[in-house]
Amino acid sequence: MKLFPSLAALCFAALFPVSPTQAQTTPMPTPTPIPPPPAMRREMRGVWIATVGNIDWPSKAGLPVAAQKAELLDLFDRAKALGINAVFFQVRPATDALYESKIEPWSEYLTGEMGKAPVPFYDPLAFAIEEAHRRGLELHAWFNPYRARYAGAKSPLSPNHIARTRPDLARSYGRSMWLDPGDKEVQDLTTRVILDVVSRYDIDGVHFDDYFYPYQERDAQKKLIPFPDDPSFARYQAGGGKLSRDDWRRENVNTLVSRLHREIPALKPWVRFGISPFGIWRPGFPAQIKGLDPYDALYADSKKWLVEGWVDYLLPQLYWKIDAPHQSFPVLLHWWTQQNPKNRHIWAGQFTERATRVTPTMWPDEEIEYQIRTARGIAGASGTVHFPAKSLLREDTQGLTKRLAQTVYSDAALVPASSWLAAPASRQTGELVVTAPDGQRITARGGAAAAWLWVVQTRVGTQWTSTVLPGAQKTFALPAGAPIAEVAISAVDRVGNQTVPTRFAL
Repeated sequence: MKLFPSLAALCFAALFPVSPTQAQTTPMPTPTPIPPPPAMRREMRGVWIATVGNIDWPSKAGLPVAAQKAELLDLFDRAKALGINAVFFQVRPATDALYESKIEPWSEYLTGEMGKAPVPFYDPLAFAIEEAHRRGLELHAWFNPYRARYAGAKSPLSPNHIARTRPDLARSYGRSMWLDPGDKEVQDLTTRVILDVVSRYDIDGVHFDDYFYPYQERDAQKKLIPFPDDPSFARYQAGGGKLSRDDWRRENVNTLVSRLHREIPALKPWVRFGISPFGIWRPGFPAQIKGLDPYDALYADSKKWLVEGWVDYLLPQLYWKIDAPHQSFPVLLHWWTQQNPKNRHIWAGQFTERATRVTPTMWPDEEIEYQIRTARGIAGASGTVHFPAKSLLREDTQGLTKRLAQTVYSDAALVPASSWLAAPASRQTGELVVTAPDGQRITARGGAAAAWLWVVQTRVGTQWTSTVLPGAQKTFALPAGAPIAEVAISAVDRVGNQTVPTRFAL
């Protein structure tokens, strides 16, 4: 076994120089270059794990703790086996918590009763983070910033729910309940909840979906129900505010987004902040696009968040087919990549369930594969995220998971690096010991930043194979079988920066 600092022929030439005459009459043979290890694919491969309504996890409220844990571990194991590298785990569906919180009540989707802790006690978010990281998966904590009660909720409100403690902040709207984004106390509450999680849990990101102001509802006469924010708008006007109500609502959302952009990295500079808005910014952008206008309906100016660099990633929900005439997946994704002067990540949300749930309008499973291939061909796009997790990580009745594993996910991939963020410094150099089939041992060490992941690449002939390991892993045994000619080992820090591979011959 030997380390490759340089080619042997170059070392010979440096130690034993020849005269010009000798060089002309007795030329040295040209050394055969050693092929460098290929760069790892950089691609977000994510899944949303929705807890609201028990969409993904737990499969139903009130499951025993052991069953809850087993279900989550099964999701993570399936994700790892498929090649997924990040999970977006919903922790605050509706001013409730799937973690231990002193601010908001336990979610009914966990125990079946709002405010009731699991028995025997455990903290689902802490458990999820530990197990995700054990498998080398990122975990982004997914919050709903303003929904106070889901339309399908069944449990009575607990005494410490916001609608009980501060009924002046909660508004009934249609079939659900919402906080008023125009109320400064609401903005402070949402920020406090999120920063509490950032400070206490080792999450990799803070994530919002497309809910800001609620999707508009209609009454029994099919008339639009106005959002009940007259008191907060009146206070704004009384204070000298001049914006129209629509512009004021958009500015309320912008204020929260820009505030979190400042305050999250002030606590932990490596924690990313990202949003998954409705896939259309506005109809007509680009010209062929038609559909809902979230700028006017949800008061979400998602283009502004990207242009200003207030997010580390934007994940538009492109829940349409490639050939949809008025909401084409590639047309919209290309448009989003053109609105990105700060070069933040652009990832595409995929409605993967449309290819796994049997309906009259079910998509063929190749649609999802082709969307991933299409995204790879669009400059500025760097991955996709699947909704919901169960569409890929439960029983593969339609064969989609197997298809992706054999095609677009057949190789390993690292989450794209966020080079504008700062990784935490390492208190001690990480170390990985790799053992060859003949018992030889290779020791690799990380760089200045803590090793979040290890990348072990092996070469048989000219073919390279890559394996991604969690940074906490200390040992790895190379597979027996075909003779491995070379091993290259590198470390990846918390924001995705990768060290130059250290190469060993076997």
